[in-house]
This record gives sequence, C-alpha cells and structure tokens, in this order.
Amino acid sequence: MVTVTIDQSSIEGITSLRAHIVGPMKLFVFVLSVLLCGNAFCQVRIVVPFPPGDGADALARLIAPKLSEIWKEQVIVENKAGASQVGADFVAQSPGDGKTLLMSSTASLTEKNVQQFAPVTLVSASPYVVTASIKTNFTSIHELISFARANPGKLTYGSSGTGAASHLSAELFKYMAKVDLLHVPYKGTGQAVTDLLAGQIDLLFAPSQAVIQHVAAGKLIALATTGNRRSETLPNLPTVYEAGVPGYDALDWFGLLAPAATPRNLVLKLSADANRVLADPDIRSRMHSLGADPAGNTPAEFARFIRSDQAKWANLMRRTGIKAEGD
Repeated sequence: MVTVTIDQSSIEGITSLRAHIVGPMKLFVFVLSVLLCGNAFCQVRIVVPFPPGDGADALARLIAPKLSEIWKEQVIVENKAGASQVGADFVAQSPGDGKTLLMSSTASLTEKNVQQFAPVTLVSASPYVVTASIKTNFTSIHELISFARANPGKLTYGSSGTGAASHLSAELFKYMAKVDLLHVPYKGTGQAVTDLLAGQIDLLFAPSQAVIQHVAAGKLIALATTGNRRSETLPNLPTVYEAGVPGYDALDWFGLLAPAATPRNLVLKLSADANRVLADPDIRSRMHSLGADPAGNTPAEFARFIRSDQAKWANLMRRTGIKAEGD
C-alpha cells in the first residue's frame, strides 16, 4: 500500500486555489444570467388567489403574454386559492423586486392586509350580472323582488365565497331591496355556476364571463347588471338601479398589486407597462368578449379606488354582521 501524506499548508493552498476559481465562476454565471435575462431571475409571477377559470385567472392569462413581450421575460400565472387570503399573503411576503404580483379583487384585500400591498393598476371594473335559474321563471328584477317579499328565505343565492364581492353584492341587494335570501357559499364561481345551471340554487350575482354563454344558450336568465350605468358589454340589460332599487351600485373589479416593499419608481414602471397592455385594441376586444370592461389607471388612482371600495363593503359588513373567510 502506498500512503500519500498531504500537509496542512498543501490543503490551505488547494482551498485558496478553489476560492480563487469558484468565486469568479459564480460571478461569471451571475453576470451571464443578467446579460441573457435583463436580471438574475428571468420570470415574473402573477399570483391569482382563486381557482383556475375564475375571472381573475382569465384576465391574468390574457395580459401575461403582452407583459412578457414588454419585459422580455417569461410571465407566468400561478393559482394559489384557499381561505385566509393564502395567495395574497404569499405576495405580501415576497421581495419587492417586481417579480411577484397579485391579481386581486375585493375578496383578497381586507382592512388588515391592504397596507401590505402597493397598488399598480386597476385592470377591469365590471358590473355583475344578476342571473337566475330557468326554474325560477323570473323575467325581471321586479318579479324577483315581489316573489322574495312574498316568500321570505325561500330563494337561495350562491357566491364564490363568504365575504367575496359576489356575496357582498347580493347582501347589498338584500339590504336595499328589503328582501330575505338564503346564502350558499362555494369555493369559486365555477362551482356556483354549475349548481345554478342544475337548479340547485336560484340566483347568482356573477361575472358576466362566467354566465353569458349560458344565458345566450337559454340555460340561464340574465335579469340585470349591478353597476350604476349600463355595461359596455351588455348594453341591453337594465341596471338593478333602473329596475327598481334606487342607488344600488356594485362592481366586480380586478387589479394588479405588488408587495408594499416595492420601490415607487418600479411600481410606476409596472403600472405604465400594464396600462400599455390595457390600451392595446386586441386586448380590449378580447376583454370585452370575456364580459370584462377594461380599466387602467395610475397607482394613486387605484389606491383611492381601493379605499372607497373597502369603506363601502366594510360598512355593509358591520351593518349585517358578515365576516370574511378567515376572520
């Protein structure tokens, strides 16, 4: 057997040599990734805190390719659905480097977590469609109200979850129309639409993209929209306000937010780029085909919109005793 002895000075020399080689090699790999990608991480995530197929999911997947073109980076959509604002919490705790964004709605922002985000831009603000099962035979909001008043608690309505905008919109309708409807919460809009089609529930305040094809096929009945003016995408439908509930107004909105730690100049760039996408004629046309009214605004304008929206729903929740999921 041959024994090889390496003294301490030799080991130190080898270690020093490795440090001299590995250090520059790591730096080379980092610089190469920067040159190839524009930065060290060639991927932006838009987190959707709802199941696939939801309105937020559809809009995120629509704008992602255009944002990818502008940023020269891959933009992926990642669904993180669950109670207690799982997806929103994930984004809030992410680095403020512009690589992780939230496609939010009323449901994923609360008075407790809103300060953890930097508003980027409002993507879409559209009215819900008050949709009825064909088993109800309703043809108007007036008929719905008359039946509900004569039969308190008999009619059921679905929502995408307790405290979600679809739930709050229906509760606002109950409060202002002075009717009693039974709430049936679901885990997402898709399940609620399925049961509405089957006649398991009577009503749904739904995003138009989720129900309009079923209305066109005669499988569901569209009674009204929930905005304070008629929808761009459904101009022939009256508003709830027009149909007999003065002052009623509720919007289904989606917007992009970044972690609060994101530098202001980066937020402004993200907003400007997102607004470029929302101004694209093809994107606007495709949003209309989904039943979504395109929006777009500055971070400051979006922040004011969020504050106003939250104040409205917080007031309703206090009056009615509603608690959002996870509260």
